[in-house]
Amino acid sequence: MACLLESPLRISVLSEVTATSRHYVDRLFHPDPQKVLQGVIDMKNAVIGNNKQKTNLIVLGAVPRLLYLLQQGLSSSELRTEVLGSELRTEGAVVLASELRTEGAVVLDSELSTECAVVLSTECAVVLSTECVVVLGSLAMGTENNIKSLVDCHIIPALLQGLVCPDLIFIEACLRCLRTVFISPVTPVQLLYTDPTVIPHLMSLLSRSPQTQDYTTQIFSHCCKSPEHQTVLFNHGAIQNIAPMLISPSYKVRMQALKCFSVLAYENIQVSMTLVNVLVDGDLLSQVFVRMLQRDQPIEMQLTAAKCLTYMCRAGAIRTDDRCIVLKTLPCLVRMCSKERLLEERVEGAETLAYLMEPDVELQRIASVTDHLVATLADYFKYPSSVSAITDIKRLDHDMKHAHELRQAAFKLYASLGSNDEDIRKKITETENMMDRIVSGLSESSIKVRLAAVRCLHSLSRSVQQLRTSFHDHAVWKPLMKLLQNAPEEVLVMASSTLCNLLLEFSPSKEPILESGVIALMCGLTQSDSSALRVNGIWALMNMAFQADQKLKGEIVRALGTQQLFRLLSDPDTNVLMKTLGLLRNLLSTRPHIDQIMSSHGKQIMQAVTLILEGEHSIEVKEQTLCILANIADGNTAKELIMTNDDILQKIKYYMGHSNVKLQLAATFCISNLIWNEEDNEADAMTGCQERQDKLRELGIVDILHKLTQALDPNLCERCDTHVRAHYVVG
Repeated sequence: MACLLESPLRISVLSEVTATSRHYVDRLFHPDPQKVLQGVIDMKNAVIGNNKQKTNLIVLGAVPRLLYLLQQGLSSSELRTEVLGSELRTEGAVVLASELRTEGAVVLDSELSTECAVVLSTECAVVLSTECVVVLGSLAMGTENNIKSLVDCHIIPALLQGLVCPDLIFIEACLRCLRTVFISPVTPVQLLYTDPTVIPHLMSLLSRSPQTQDYTTQIFSHCCKSPEHQTVLFNHGAIQNIAPMLISPSYKVRMQALKCFSVLAYENIQVSMTLVNVLVDGDLLSQVFVRMLQRDQPIEMQLTAAKCLTYMCRAGAIRTDDRCIVLKTLPCLVRMCSKERLLEERVEGAETLAYLMEPDVELQRIASVTDHLVATLADYFKYPSSVSAITDIKRLDHDMKHAHELRQAAFKLYASLGSNDEDIRKKITETENMMDRIVSGLSESSIKVRLAAVRCLHSLSRSVQQLRTSFHDHAVWKPLMKLLQNAPEEVLVMASSTLCNLLLEFSPSKEPILESGVIALMCGLTQSDSSALRVNGIWALMNMAFQADQKLKGEIVRALGTQQLFRLLSDPDTNVLMKTLGLLRNLLSTRPHIDQIMSSHGKQIMQAVTLILEGEHSIEVKEQTLCILANIADGNTAKELIMTNDDILQKIKYYMGHSNVKLQLAATFCISNLIWNEEDNEADAMTGCQERQDKLRELGIVDILHKLTQALDPNLCERCDTHVRAHYVVG
């Protein structure tokens, strides 16, 4: 909703606006400043708790006039102090200059003073400006459309400009209004960072009063949405300026300071490493946080302090085995999961705990045996129950609307708990109706719940036992395949990653998944713009191809297409390249399959191998590529593609002498397969074997094998010694 409406629209809207609302706006244009002030005060009283009245006044154009009066009051106050003795000074009054005119404002100068002009005393100017800000703040507490209208009228620059006024009450009113505007999700937070002088000035206001501390830290917390924002606040001294507020006598101030630190520290190593060394009244900041999460503190404070310590721990500033984490933070977060807590507290507690222990198996084990956590989380799916103890109808209605957040949090925490330990996974799947709940979660209307459910499924799918039992018994592959047909990218990434595990050779789900059209689905993912989806698509194909029969391998090659296969071999993402090499390695296994594929695509494959071995790739990529060459060398006819390619042979020779043992072993494995001959009863085969050995001797590869029998690495030494003794007579 714009502040200034076009004429036709304005007429149609205004026809529905009451005369009373119009009266409030009309009074803002009265020539008597005292009546204008009284009009603003009456407007303030009229809009309190009345969203309809707020909307009417905005439609009638109250906001531009209020902003004009605000700026007029500020200018009057400034001129009163700046132009004393000048021609414009009058006894107790100042007339606005022409540069203060704005769209929709009344023209004011000494000669054109009309019934709409307002001549203000200094005292009246400050009071009027303050009351205008209070009304604007009240309008901001209405609907999101109200906020949009205020932002469109440039309320934020006007309020930020007002912060330079020396009057503390006015500053507090501006900050309170800014706080109300910025906490709305529709307000662009970047508006706070447009002028580089704003953040330093806000920092300077922190020491003015408890109110400026409260409102300013709230503004920082709500406007810190990215690492760049964290850096700006950090560089302008946020930690040094906010830390003393943690011991303020005001609970509000302490709480807002704590919230601000939790936002600053989230996934930020620089901030977390600084926080861990900060002293507040002689105590380390971590000790202050620990005191704040004690049971005798308000739940809000306990939770936020636990979040601060969690974020510092995840950033590496606090060890995971530190007493403040193991004995204080983790137990506090587990307490927040109990059914005695409010819904939002249970959600925040579970999600923070999941984040805390996600990378650490020991914390997962401790949490799993703390206060029956695994069983406690099962209650998240039963809330609110038919026998709920909630007697507050509004609270019950709220919880019914947000019950899905509990399920989402439970899935997240189960996923974190079961990400490493087999016993914990078993404990989770044996929890009452757990697998049924996961399957149901995969088809929930909430995308966030679906994502959390598939994350939980992915975590449990790392268990061989669960793949063979619970996953098979509940046919979880069916809703998973359905989810893959149409889902947001984030869900697709996690669902396809889970499917990769279900396609492992020992999974009973592999066969029915193969029969459901998964090959085409995964081939489609390899063409995605998302590297994560390309990785998962090719990973799934790699798992399908492992020890597969020739029919299935042929289906994979046909569905993927040779062009796409070789395109993936030049993918800039190393993970995609590695999985593609893994697929190729699995396709090129068992001699008949090797010979068949190389007879059709040998030229392209050898070109791709050459490019990779010549390129600037990691040791792991080149090792995998040499292993593919070793598989090719194991073919009956395919090995000739290597023996007739001197460039490839020279590369194998080079990597035999490489400084990295892994590459030496892989290259030696190639030579082993080239000279090895299992069909030694056939004279032609023996002849071919001897010819290959002779050529390798001519190239100097045999000499390298001899040298490597003295290698320091025992595996390399043993392998080369075996080859030399089996195929070459020393001396």
